[in-house]
Amino acid sequence: MKALVINGPNINMLGIREPGIYGSESYETLVALCARAATEAGFDEVECFQSNHEGAIVDKIQEAMGVYDGIVINPAAYTHTSVAILDALKAVSIPAVEVHISAVEEREDFRQVSYARLACFATITGEGLEGYRHGLKLLAKHLRTDA
Repeated sequence: MKALVINGPNINMLGIREPGIYGSESYETLVALCARAATEAGFDEVECFQSNHEGAIVDKIQEAMGVYDGIVINPAAYTHTSVAILDALKAVSIPAVEVHISAVEEREDFRQVSYARLACFATITGEGLEGYRHGLKLLAKHLRTDA
């Protein structure tokens, strides 16, 4: 099994950007956590991808078709604005889990809308970086159940 972890804008600034909300650990720490968590969950391979550009995220989702078995995605700010990312997820029909580091449901009103969620079978919020471990476990379980 192969997993793709996609992160949207400003996730590369982990540890710097609003540590009271996003924590003090770096993006490199997140990538290492995902590698360990994917192995623990039974994935043979995991790729972590981050972009601040909506089109690059759409391209990566499209390129995943036929390559990856599942996606864990944190669209970050694009969660609340990107129909393009939603449409890409729907187009490739790859099982996906939406992850958010913060508890978005407890934040500003505009963060209550998630377009990406419409194409995901599960959503994890407010678990910090550990939410990615949870997401990879759920994804692996889903893939084994649907196999």
